[in-house]
Amino acid sequence: MENVSSHKLFILNGFSELGALRPVLFLPFFIMLAVSLLANSLLLYVIISQRSLHSPMCILIAGMAVVDLSLPLFFVPNMLLSFLFDWRGISLIACLVQMHFIHFVGAFQSTLLVWMALDRYFAICTPLYYHDRMALPKFLKFVIPVLIRNFLLNTLMVSLAGKLTFCVGSVMNHCFCEHMALVELACGSTTINNLVGLLTAFLIPVADFFFIAASYVVIFSSVLRSGRVGVKALHTCITHIVVMAVSLTIALVAFLSYRIRNGLPAAIRVFFSTMYLLFPSCFNPIIYGIRTTEIRQHILKTLMCGRPSLFLNKQGTEGPEDTISNDDY
Repeated sequence: MENVSSHKLFILNGFSELGALRPVLFLPFFIMLAVSLLANSLLLYVIISQRSLHSPMCILIAGMAVVDLSLPLFFVPNMLLSFLFDWRGISLIACLVQMHFIHFVGAFQSTLLVWMALDRYFAICTPLYYHDRMALPKFLKFVIPVLIRNFLLNTLMVSLAGKLTFCVGSVMNHCFCEHMALVELACGSTTINNLVGLLTAFLIPVADFFFIAASYVVIFSSVLRSGRVGVKALHTCITHIVVMAVSLTIALVAFLSYRIRNGLPAAIRVFFSTMYLLFPSCFNPIIYGIRTTEIRQHILKTLMCGRPSLFLNKQGTEGPEDTISNDDY
């Protein structure tokens, strides 16, 4: 009889259906990694280097850039090596560590959108108290509970996965250690793992989505009763909704593909699970860089090596479009 505790080394076998064509995947995923690193690094540099961009909203966008910059580094380099050199092995400990970092850092993508929605709510619905409520000591009461929630739920989910015994096999049909891909290999009951996974999904991305949706309903109601200033403030809200809609759509497809019986080929399921983490890292900085006027202007100035003649008015000073205010987002 096979020793049920013998499987401590796993084979990440994602996209194995492609056979000899599997190395071809190196190029598109390498390009996406390069775009993610370059775009997020540029966005982060511009926000840090320009004092006019040190507003609460831009700091939150910088936080999103940090998440989008770091998240692909936890799994894409290993995946690229797997495509090129067929290095597919990973130990259980390394798998659990990778899983924890991916899920914990990935949770910040929706969490940061929650904080951005709060920022917009304070700026549009209570503008007279905006700076007071966005001051760090007061804003921390919205930050700390969410951080604790993310850490406890993801730690519980990964810890329970680490206690499983694996007797079905050691081949994981994925490119990185995704929670349900690992749980599927376990022998015995995995009911608790499934429930905790569902609970984590409900209390983090789903709960964040409903909170964001409710806040934007209030914001839109306020904008409809306001004038031109409210319409200008709505610009960034639309940016957040675009980012949230794209991320949520990919996340739901990836999440449901493991929990609902479907006819999706394994390669498609792996593709959506990978895109759930990698695509927003490429998509977010481009969207924020294009749609946020002040950030776009400073990015262009940086890419043009700071040529002032393109960005200064006739008096040689920065024009009004380079100033920043809560109403311009």
